[in-house]
Amino acid sequence: MKFKPDWFLLGMVAAMALAWAFPAPGAAGGWMHPTLVTKIGVALIFFLHGVALSFGALKAGALRWPLHALVQSATFLLFPLIGLALYAALGASVSPELKLGLFFLCALPSTVSSSVAMTAAARGNVAGAVFNATLSGLIGVFFTPLWIAFVLKTSGQTQPLGPVILDLLRWLVLPLAVGQLLHPWLGAFAGRHKAGINVVDRGTILLLVYTSFCDSFKQGIWSGHAGQLWLVLAIAVVLFTTVMWLLSLVAEALRFSREDKIAAMFCGTKKTLASGVPMAKLIFGAHPALGMILLPIMIYHPLQLVICGVLAERWRKQ
Repeated sequence: MKFKPDWFLLGMVAAMALAWAFPAPGAAGGWMHPTLVTKIGVALIFFLHGVALSFGALKAGALRWPLHALVQSATFLLFPLIGLALYAALGASVSPELKLGLFFLCALPSTVSSSVAMTAAARGNVAGAVFNATLSGLIGVFFTPLWIAFVLKTSGQTQPLGPVILDLLRWLVLPLAVGQLLHPWLGAFAGRHKAGINVVDRGTILLLVYTSFCDSFKQGIWSGHAGQLWLVLAIAVVLFTTVMWLLSLVAEALRFSREDKIAAMFCGTKKTLASGVPMAKLIFGAHPALGMILLPIMIYHPLQLVICGVLAERWRKQ
């Protein structure tokens, strides 16, 4: 199987390089006004998701409750519990920001587009994948900040939860709902211009990645921590393969069909970068180490695409 260079992955590297070379514009107080850019960017991303979302596809996949229960349990229970174990096991050997980033990765919702695309490529239950990926994003608005608040509280830090959830509802859920309401009128347009909308969506995420790393580089947060990148990569590989293996065992035990098993394994192991970056900006605000908090999901994202791409191709041929 041949892999073509993904401009979005290259763009993430470029965004981090720009943040390292020119951090001032996107840092707190910079001329780009990162706080305003963040909120407008987040709203735009989720409005576009709402416009493109087909209610018919959701309805078609709504009835397979054993599949949904397994995927959501893996996303919001299994992953965070593993994340808590990691948080405790790493102790003082890893910086607090990086440990928080690893847990944030575990607490994130599943992806939408890549979960559905991989499930379709492997000839799995596409309707089930659409339903689960969308449901995961909505549940994550509440469960992700709840898990983060729990970890911060146990480590002696405090963060008011109400304003965070209110911000997520205002800048994520409301634009998504408005986009979904406008789907009957704009859905066909979105379908015809899917490539262009995808560019706007991903370009906005890259802008948020840039502003997320600016404060980290400006304040020298990365000094002495660059070598931990390989540790994060190793943890991401072990995390992904462990959850994939457990999902396979449970799906077999529950006697899932081949199609449902594929959907469960792809949806249940994925973590969203597209929603993760906006959520981090809203949950952690102007945290100076936001770039380090985001590092685990930025490593996990391409890793999951590569592994799932290979598996989808293998399962398609079977």
